[in-house]
Amino acid sequence: MTTTPPSERTRVRRYNWLARYDRDTIIAILDAMPHCHIGYIADGQPFATPTLHWREGDRLYWHGSTASRMIRAIEGAEICLTVSAIDGLVMARSAFNFNVNHRSVMVFGRPEKITDPAAKEAHLRTMVNRLVPGQWERLRPMKPNELEATAVMSMPFDEASAKVRVGPPEDDEADYALPVWAGVIPVRTEVLPPEPDPRNLPGVEMPAEVLTFRL
Repeated sequence: MTTTPPSERTRVRRYNWLARYDRDTIIAILDAMPHCHIGYIADGQPFATPTLHWREGDRLYWHGSTASRMIRAIEGAEICLTVSAIDGLVMARSAFNFNVNHRSVMVFGRPEKITDPAAKEAHLRTMVNRLVPGQWERLRPMKPNELEATAVMSMPFDEASAKVRVGPPEDDEADYALPVWAGVIPVRTEVLPPEPDPRNLPGVEMPAEVLTFRL
């Protein structure tokens, strides 16, 4: 496991014993949660825009409208991409020691816009099919104006760090003698049965891959 941060700005300072810098941990968190936030500065103001992301090899990808503030602001600029998942509420014996079990990643870098239309469409196909295998091939083909209106951004994740917390509360030693219940309330993201669109045409069957969707 890599214990040295790749840069000064990825070095975890607060709760540094939770830090993870190894590639396997970072990839596992990035792949587990397809939803991220893009942090950036636009017109002198800070913003954090949520969007879907996906990984292809050593690079992250995300998409947005070509007219969006986020896409216009981040091309060639420094950004911070974050992904997080909450796994439990950690109830300690004091409010100061309340916490959450979680997994999170921060990635720094300068994103690049995918300009070749064929490459852009290929990356969007990867996004769709990674969520539901074979779904892109079942869809109406993307129209040229839809592809033109969609931007795809890419960035390596070689400047990244993760934080992972697991386990019970970490109370002050004296507080373990208090008659206060402590423990963890597990939290999970649950995938429920698909709900068909009421305007589906008669006889249109749900693809088997839809039923196997998992986060």
